[in-house]
Amino acid sequence: MKNTSWKKTLRDGALMLIGATLTAVTVKYIYDPAGLVTGGVGGLSIIARSLTERFLPWTMPLWLGNLIFNVPIFLYAMKVSGLKSVLRTGFVWAVMTAELAFFPEASLFAENILLTSIYGALLMGVGSGLLLLAHATSGGSDMLGESLHHTIRSVSVGRLIQYIDGAVVVIGLFTFGIERTLYALISVFIMGKVVDFVLDQGKSARMATIISDKSSEISSEILEKLNRGVTALHGEGMYTGREKNVLMCICSKKDLVDIKEIVKRIDPGAFFVVGDVREAMGEGFVEDWG
Repeated sequence: MKNTSWKKTLRDGALMLIGATLTAVTVKYIYDPAGLVTGGVGGLSIIARSLTERFLPWTMPLWLGNLIFNVPIFLYAMKVSGLKSVLRTGFVWAVMTAELAFFPEASLFAENILLTSIYGALLMGVGSGLLLLAHATSGGSDMLGESLHHTIRSVSVGRLIQYIDGAVVVIGLFTFGIERTLYALISVFIMGKVVDFVLDQGKSARMATIISDKSSEISSEILEKLNRGVTALHGEGMYTGREKNVLMCICSKKDLVDIKEIVKRIDPGAFFVVGDVREAMGEGFVEDWG
């Protein structure tokens, strides 16, 4: 049991380190040079850097913005939820701040800003997804949204985070203009899809529902040839009044093709429904729930 605990801790530590690095690289080398504000403390740091460069004799570095804007959020989160709940995010915050400070100055901003926003979204989405897999975030709006929810119970955490990020994007609109903001919104949309993909990877499946008079033959062949579990639910046709078994099978995309062939061969008149399963965990799928 201790072995498993250590392995999980090391795995989560590696995910946090990679996720923090990808996030820092995206903010420093892609979003900041391109003037893309996608929300959060990273977006605020980019805005602060741009404004100080324009109106002050010195420019606020990204690492300092990440440090300054996150300090009150962390103190508030610690007061509301306790130190233990923010430790992982605190580690990510420290790594990101150090990387933003010590990574060499460079730019991955291409002339085609659409491509820049897409590639930035891919990197940031993977980084954010890995952090969430390790039960951490990069701080900022995610942590503030969760903390505010303890006080504003009538609004969901997700909606609060959207409001906070939206406010940052609006500030970015006045700082970098409408064109950059529209590209930033494209980046936000793609980023969300990438995060979902990372979180669902290896856990998604298909659910085949089969209604047939030959349910016994179909279930036997699925069990024997595909080694997939099948559950029979007792149903009744409301039009005919006849009782029959409804087969339910959670399977992979690959197995679904074979199941269709089995059903078609045994009973071409069967009723066959396929649905998407966001997560399937347990024997035959992802056995480590994480």
